[in-house]
Amino acid sequence: MKTINGAMLKKMIISGTNNLYNHYPEIDALNVFPVPDGDTGTNMNLTMASGAKEVQNRNDNEVSVIAKAFSKGLLMGARGNSGVILSQIFRGFAKAIEGKNVINVKELSDAFVNGNDVAYKAVMRPVEGTILTVIRESSTALHDNIDKIPSIEKAFDLLIKEAHSSLERTPELLPILKKVGVVDSGAAGLIKILEGFKVALEGKMIEKDTASAFEADKKPEMAGANVEGEEFGYCTEFIMRLASEKDENKKTFYEVRFSNWLSAHGNSLVVVKDDDLIKVHVHTLKPGDILNYAQQYGEFVKLKIENMTEQHTKLTDDKEKQNEAVQNKEPQEYAIIAVAAGAGIEEMFKELHVDYIVSGGQTMNPATEDFVNVIKQCNAKNIFILPNNSNIILAASQAAEVCENANVKVIPSKSIPQGLVACMMFNPESSVEENYDQMCEALNNITTGQVTFAIKDTMIDGVEIKKDHFMGMKNKEIICCHKDKFHTVKELIESMLDEMSSIVTIIYGQDVKDDEMNKFIEEFKNEHDDLDIDVRKGEQPVYSFIIGVE
Repeated sequence: MKTINGAMLKKMIISGTNNLYNHYPEIDALNVFPVPDGDTGTNMNLTMASGAKEVQNRNDNEVSVIAKAFSKGLLMGARGNSGVILSQIFRGFAKAIEGKNVINVKELSDAFVNGNDVAYKAVMRPVEGTILTVIRESSTALHDNIDKIPSIEKAFDLLIKEAHSSLERTPELLPILKKVGVVDSGAAGLIKILEGFKVALEGKMIEKDTASAFEADKKPEMAGANVEGEEFGYCTEFIMRLASEKDENKKTFYEVRFSNWLSAHGNSLVVVKDDDLIKVHVHTLKPGDILNYAQQYGEFVKLKIENMTEQHTKLTDDKEKQNEAVQNKEPQEYAIIAVAAGAGIEEMFKELHVDYIVSGGQTMNPATEDFVNVIKQCNAKNIFILPNNSNIILAASQAAEVCENANVKVIPSKSIPQGLVACMMFNPESSVEENYDQMCEALNNITTGQVTFAIKDTMIDGVEIKKDHFMGMKNKEIICCHKDKFHTVKELIESMLDEMSSIVTIIYGQDVKDDEMNKFIEEFKNEHDDLDIDVRKGEQPVYSFIIGVE
């Protein structure tokens, strides 16, 4: 094949998306740290699904039209750092072939080189040994050998071969990868996409292996993105009693996996677990799929399904009236958007005058489009975004760039405690620049700690990690690991204190009972009567404790 047209590029995109879908649990498993938020594969999968959605019903023959639509879908659906970088690669790719009906081998090479350039520019501090390195080295190899390549197929053979070689070298460039014994997950995901492209070029198509989503014993239970419409469908609610471990007809329940699967097949998800009962609220187009999946883990106590589509006309009219009222209202000077998960944490931000909450955090990275939609709701001259997670900053920044008509600034908060102290420094009487500087400066005045459970046995920096035990982490450093979560959080906090420490904020999550927490705090206060200790019920998932030390 000498050229690629729009129809072929569409097939490549769908095949590449499906190949990533079939392998993304393996990409998730390459997570460096043994924490339950290894979601690189999930984020790339959801990002690619958003891009594929934009082209799947198009019949354009112009390659530039398909590339532009794909790029737009990726941009708006980008989740996590890996998803944003992926969107930037194909944004550069699309820009390089603007106006072209078909592209040849050289133009294909130039497009990947430009994709590399755009992706590097999008990251403030590019790190080698990542997806960036692999796209750079593979696209450069293709460019340097372009005169020897007779066809599009041969171009992809070389691109994929060099990408694999580059992937194998990532542990030499990024020490933590070598220490843990894995290659870079984002780069591995990119290769799955390129390999899917190549299969389509050969006249075949990789199909989505939907059965894999239900095979918990073979793969983590995280399914692909819901690429259907999200506004309508069925409001599905149920209470289910989980089966006992002795019930061989039911599967073992893992809350994180369960929630991630549901979030990929619907939206407006709320999952609350209390002992052996679990309550679920989700909006979905296929409630039967949701119920069939859930019943693998127990039996229903109560069910309710309502058709939201019938209410669409009234809801649309009401929404249009609300939007019109907002537009006609005089804009306020400031609005603050914060990312948070957990009713208690959301309330903490609202107490600090945060106007809008974007649901998300660990294991639930919001997409660029999630931020764009909230920004559009803000009737404000100046908007601050607090991502509160290092893996969300790029998506928030990308949303700020997309919304050219709004003055949006991203405060690069990497944790909930950082976001809270930044909010405390906000002054509605100060200028935008003064607020931005003071809020950013506040991020350096607090140390963050977190406690979560380990998903595998390993050894990191001399700390022995046991699966299902609780790890204490200070920033990105694993401090300790114990079977008892309270033993872990105590040792973690002790490691965070120094002679300058004066305030300790402890936010406890869904798995911590109030009476257990009260007992722990009473003992801890007796040992540290010189500290101001603020205890809050965050109700956050995944992380038993989030600690801030000022």
